[in-house]
Amino acid sequence: KALGAVRTHNGEVTVRVLGLLLFGREEVLRERLPTHEVAFQVLANGMVEVNDFFRWPLLRVLEELEARARASRREQELLVGMVRVGVPNHSAIGFREGIANALTHRDYTRQGAVHAQWRDDAIVISNPGGLPEGVYLGNLLVTPPRPRNPLLADALKRAGIVERTARGVDTLFADHVRCGRSLPRYDADAQTGVTLTLSLAEADLGFVRLVVEEERHNGLLPLPQLLLLDRLWRSDTIGLTAAATLTQRDERDAADALDSLERRGLCAREGTGERCRWHLSASPQA
Repeated sequence: KALGAVRTHNGEVTVRVLGLLLFGREEVLRERLPTHEVAFQVLANGMVEVNDFFRWPLLRVLEELEARARASRREQELLVGMVRVGVPNHSAIGFREGIANALTHRDYTRQGAVHAQWRDDAIVISNPGGLPEGVYLGNLLVTPPRPRNPLLADALKRAGIVERTARGVDTLFADHVRCGRSLPRYDADAQTGVTLTLSLAEADLGFVRLVVEEERHNGLLPLPQLLLLDRLWRSDTIGLTAAATLTQRDERDAADALDSLERRGLCAREGTGERCRWHLSASPQA
């Protein structure tokens, strides 16, 4: 089905799918677009505590889900120098972008709800339909935007719901990592759909402190450098092939990102050629 807002035929105006998704009444959406459904679930110790389903227009659904996410938001205070930094238990930006992406890229010709599950250890967001054509797990961070429903994506950008740069996945990854948590994980299957997992494990406050101090003094770390710094922090060392895979860039770009971290004094190179590896500098862990 086309997602345009309206169309005319012999002078008669007909509301199309996009108009229904954005402004349709619940009873009309239920009747005319039965594939549209959003579920919010809270699971504790494997038991379902909240299990709400919505067939509301998208802007109302997004507002409701963000409100529920805010209600569960807690912060730890981290003292960095003389400044207190709030470290949230989850990334509000990551949650918003994850939900918006699921609603934008889901296949509205398939049955099945978009699910937002709040579990003990993670937020899990899933949507029916595989990744859009030309997008796969190995190029999510670098591929040009390819929304399955481009008119819907544009409408949500204009409403200020998603990134106007259409790089919402980048923003999702960067903010989640800055909250001191492990990388978001995407899984995709053409039959079962796309699933995003956002860890709710305890924040690594040492890494948060490192990033806050570094970005305060030397400017924001671009996503490739942030991903590499996170890997170095967790495992202390990385080679060029692994760096290219992690950042989803070619080895030349990965080497440039590592060199930039080295110039910042955050890592050091050891060896040459294929044996070349980068280690976390001693000072960040001091």
